[in-house]
Amino acid sequence: MQTPSDRHEYPAHWEADVVLRDGGTARVRPITVDDAERLVSFYEQVSDESKYYRFFAPYPRLSAKDVHRFTHHDFVDRVGLAATVGGEFIATVRYDRIDARGLPASAPADEAEVAFLVQDAHQGRGVASALLEHVAAVARERGIRRFAAEVLPANNKMIKVFTDAGYTQKRSFEDGVVRLEFDLEPTDRSLAVQRAREQRAEARSVKRLLAPGSVAVIGAGRTPGGVGRSVLDNLRGAGFTGPLYAVNKALEEKELDGVPAHRSIRDIEEPVDLAVVAVPAEQVLAAVTECGEHGVQGLVVVSAGYAESGAEGRERQRELVRHARTYGMRIIGPNAFGVINTAPDVRLNASLAPEMPRPGRIGLFAQSGAIGIALLSRLHRRGGGVTGVTGVSTFISSGNRADVSGNDVLQYWFDDPDTDVALMYLESIGNPRKFTRLARRTAAAKPLVVVQGARHGGAAPQGHAVRATRLPHATVSALLRQAGVIRVDTITELVDAGLLLARQPLPRGPRVAIVGNSESLGLLTYDACLAEGLRPLPPKDLTTAASAADFHRALSEALADDGCDAVVVTAIPAVGETSTADAALAEALRSSAAAAPAKPVLVVHVELGGLAEALSAAASTAPQAAGAATGATSGAAQRFHPADGAPAAEVSADPSPDSRLIPAYPAAERAVRALAEAVKYAQWRLDAGEPGKVPEYEDIDEKGAAELIDGLLTRGEGLTLGGEDTCALLGRYGIDVHRALPAPTPDDAAAAARVIGYPVALKTTAPHLRHRADLGGVRLDLADEEQLRRAYAELTELFGTPTVLRPVVQGMAPRGVDTVVRAVIDPAAGAVLSFGLAGAASELLGDTAHRLIPVTDRDATSLVRSIRTAPLLFGWRGSAPVDTAALEQLMLRVSRLVDDHPEVVAVSLEPVVVAPTGVSVLGATVRLARAPIRDDLGPRTLPVV
Repeated sequence: MQTPSDRHEYPAHWEADVVLRDGGTARVRPITVDDAERLVSFYEQVSDESKYYRFFAPYPRLSAKDVHRFTHHDFVDRVGLAATVGGEFIATVRYDRIDARGLPASAPADEAEVAFLVQDAHQGRGVASALLEHVAAVARERGIRRFAAEVLPANNKMIKVFTDAGYTQKRSFEDGVVRLEFDLEPTDRSLAVQRAREQRAEARSVKRLLAPGSVAVIGAGRTPGGVGRSVLDNLRGAGFTGPLYAVNKALEEKELDGVPAHRSIRDIEEPVDLAVVAVPAEQVLAAVTECGEHGVQGLVVVSAGYAESGAEGRERQRELVRHARTYGMRIIGPNAFGVINTAPDVRLNASLAPEMPRPGRIGLFAQSGAIGIALLSRLHRRGGGVTGVTGVSTFISSGNRADVSGNDVLQYWFDDPDTDVALMYLESIGNPRKFTRLARRTAAAKPLVVVQGARHGGAAPQGHAVRATRLPHATVSALLRQAGVIRVDTITELVDAGLLLARQPLPRGPRVAIVGNSESLGLLTYDACLAEGLRPLPPKDLTTAASAADFHRALSEALADDGCDAVVVTAIPAVGETSTADAALAEALRSSAAAAPAKPVLVVHVELGGLAEALSAAASTAPQAAGAATGATSGAAQRFHPADGAPAAEVSADPSPDSRLIPAYPAAERAVRALAEAVKYAQWRLDAGEPGKVPEYEDIDEKGAAELIDGLLTRGEGLTLGGEDTCALLGRYGIDVHRALPAPTPDDAAAAARVIGYPVALKTTAPHLRHRADLGGVRLDLADEEQLRRAYAELTELFGTPTVLRPVVQGMAPRGVDTVVRAVIDPAAGAVLSFGLAGAASELLGDTAHRLIPVTDRDATSLVRSIRTAPLLFGWRGSAPVDTAALEQLMLRVSRLVDDHPEVVAVSLEPVVVAPTGVSVLGATVRLARAPIRDDLGPRTLPVV
């Protein structure tokens, strides 16, 4: 039990679980007076050399005074943190606030001396680096801005911890001691170092689960058919390359079908890397304890009865994760379907899938077991019997994803050489900020295709503890696309896109050639291309009499055309066509495509199973039955010779990893939709190579804005600013709002107009009429007082009293296109900038575009052009083009305001009139609140359970 400190309550929010360099986990927490025995035990296990490096002298044991000093902290000027595994200390760090002379001090002194001690058995695991991140965050919270450390020159490991952290520092040497001083303010380099370490650690933690050296199945019974026994049989059937063990306390046998059997994992003399837990939920904690004590590195928990079952199960799930992390283990599950790794040196099928998927280059992640089954099934059918495209590298079904999530798997896939394409089915995103960051980095290296379930349910599925977002699904989808994610709506589209991206090159543009032997199917494909925003060339009809040689010739010509970026081949069967003809056509297409490897080729086939199987046999990674594809007794593919159109010498059906495999689709719409996603992704990759920059503005008064915000927040939380304060704050960032004066009476309106100068506008600001010019609550171009008074009388007669209408008088702005610019900080997704045209029509159509803040100049340019009604800004039907450059500058300034001052939680500029020259902001609201905690900028930590 933790006890209060001398001066402050125990800071529970400093507790955190972290992933270390080797993929194991540790608990970081404050050291308290209750830790005296743990500290002494820890110190006894530290080598004399490490003690010498810590205290600069032989220091064999801690005195009672030392123990008291190192366990009694005020959590402000003296702080100690420990990293623990299994409840025992493996490392400690402490800081003591000092003054300019190096003496103990209190605030406002902002420097502290810091020192580490890591148990020798845990050195090299990145423990000190993780502790430095956490103690630095604690120090910043307590007003400390700089650390000083004195290190012996021979202590290279500790010097490296400090110098590699990425902070701004200076180094000196005096009296035989290296003195390091460094600022604690995060820098771009320190953040990059932190995220690189995070990626390596989390990727390693997933690899330990996917590539274990040995596996134990806890709950494997004697009788086939149970969950545990099924997993054990699937592991055996897949040919797992390491030792397997069956564990069940009811077992008397020494073996189960040749697998060594034990009543407890403690009875296994050899190390166990991965344990699959398939016992009733009430027995899982005991099994986890045994695993932890035996040194198991990770768990796959297929047992159900957790958060998906209600409040009691949710608490059981929290306790499971806390308990596993105590021993440094990570968990997939609970309620998981399992994991698969098809690598030949692993061959792991620790799942409920009865068959091992074909090896290939696609990584699969599914939060739902049912969807995981569907994905594996579809890839199995499409990968072996329909398209011959590819198989699976790894598969993870996370169940309730209480610990290992899609973010962790993305970290693993990012530099996994066996995965070329990542497919994910997500029902919730626990940390959208982090997911977006990781997705952007992953998508820059390999395609990431995502389908999101539970989009319209309004809540996460049972078992998923995620923070709420106020953003609609369409906005979240747009932000994912901005990060390079290929967003699709169904698992069919997920597989369609994945198969194309796995083996075909990215198209260089939207120009599509269509060749085939059916005019109607060609026209359907042409229409589908137009509907998806592609630029199809006129279809080339080869007629139904076309031979394999005709297809080869036509495809070769299309691929050689510089005006073509991709080719869709459409094919229908000829009457009486044989499997030999199918094989010849498949080989003709494959050989033609292989001669032009820079352009993607897709096939649309209608009721043409023979061609689909032949395409598979032409270059398949799957084992082929004798004669299955071509009728030949060898089962080998036949090479096409365009000179005579007939099969020639036989070649091996087993291609190299770089073989050109052609995906086939049963409908034109599906093929074209997959191609359209590939085109958009390819363009994103090009744009990502030049991401743009966040501009600097000399006229921005960041300090003045900060002082104004601090003063305004003294009035209270959740503050919506009045007109004058709004104008003052926006003005600090060079955003001018047209002056609007209240007009509670006709005389006040006339006086306001005289101050502003005619012509003026009279408009209501009542909530039900605000920004609804279509309802008639605005009168424009009032040239004199007579017109103003007449308009005032009309408004009050039509809509009610001035008290209800809240009329204002505003100077006329140049005519143009009315738009809306908004920014909001969402608790889950972060700061988002939105843009659209003003008016009910755009709102009804949802025609709004979004970008994550901070917005770059390229982001702003694309944002303006992303809405469907963008042509209105660029001279649609003879209208004058408006000043979109000025509009982009306005959006960049709003982005800077929100990014510089997280207390600005909402900004709405409506309407923003974009004229042929310049923009006019006619209405603005700003909302302030205390800055929310940015968990993506703090030290590395696993999600709190």
